[in-house]
Amino acid sequence: MPGDTADELTWLLSQQEDVIALDQAGRYLSRKAIRHRVATRRWRQVHRAVFVTHSGPVSAAQLRWIAVLAAGPEAVLGGLTAAEAGGLRGFSTQVVHLLLPADRRRGPLPPGVRLHRTTRLPAEDVLDIGTPRRTRPARSLIDAAQWADSDARARAVIAAGFQQRLVGGDDLHRVLDRLPRVNRRRLILEIATDAAGGAHSLAELDFLGLVRRAGLPEPTRQWVRRDSAGRRRYLDAYFEQWRVHVEIDGGQHLDPQTAWSDMRRQNDLWIDGDRVLRFPVWALRAHPDQVLTQLRAALRQAGWSA
Repeated sequence: MPGDTADELTWLLSQQEDVIALDQAGRYLSRKAIRHRVATRRWRQVHRAVFVTHSGPVSAAQLRWIAVLAAGPEAVLGGLTAAEAGGLRGFSTQVVHLLLPADRRRGPLPPGVRLHRTTRLPAEDVLDIGTPRRTRPARSLIDAAQWADSDARARAVIAAGFQQRLVGGDDLHRVLDRLPRVNRRRLILEIATDAAGGAHSLAELDFLGLVRRAGLPEPTRQWVRRDSAGRRRYLDAYFEQWRVHVEIDGGQHLDPQTAWSDMRRQNDLWIDGDRVLRFPVWALRAHPDQVLTQLRAALRQAGWSA
């Protein structure tokens, strides 16, 4: 083959994580040359018309390419797969989720690939920069939430998207305006609204839901204030009128250095005259009545009356 053609093939393989479809390979190689590469195990056929151009293990990135090439040019990565490709952490899955317009045909899919059909996939929901093509973060999180196997999983995905700064502000609301038939629409709207308001972690969202159901005043989330050294600090929940501050402690607070940082911040608040309540995440779920009893008592002591 001419040198410049070989360079084009090398460039394509570098862009596609060493995965190539049969019709793509045919632009650079004869059928005989392709069969020779497979026979000599330089290439491996991983689907009916898709090849990996090495004999080693197949990576997660390569699985995504195999799925897209098998499904056809209109398919894009969607849901958790697209979100993970875009940087979402903590929700790794062996399933590759694809999104395809409802009126498009597709070929047979490899094992482990789940296809979702949609009648609405506008250009603004698709990221063409980077490969393979995937839905943008806001659309990816919404699809991941509506395809999740439980409400709890859906809530966690949306909260993580905000906490990890893949989305912010009204990003999800704008996508939902274009998708009138989203499963779990109300739940996604509620979590997105609360997360955009500052309660990014799932624990903070759980606390906010607990406060609302109990009929207590709603706190400001992620309130910004300066400590005694002038550094910016973020309070999980702050009942500003009554100067009652609530801190939700996750597992990271068990680390000695983190614990001491928390203590210094709490001491600064107490010196200034605030009431500070701290609750571990597990207590919000295992003993919500005890959490509410202490919070209600602190608010009343500070002057709140129901």
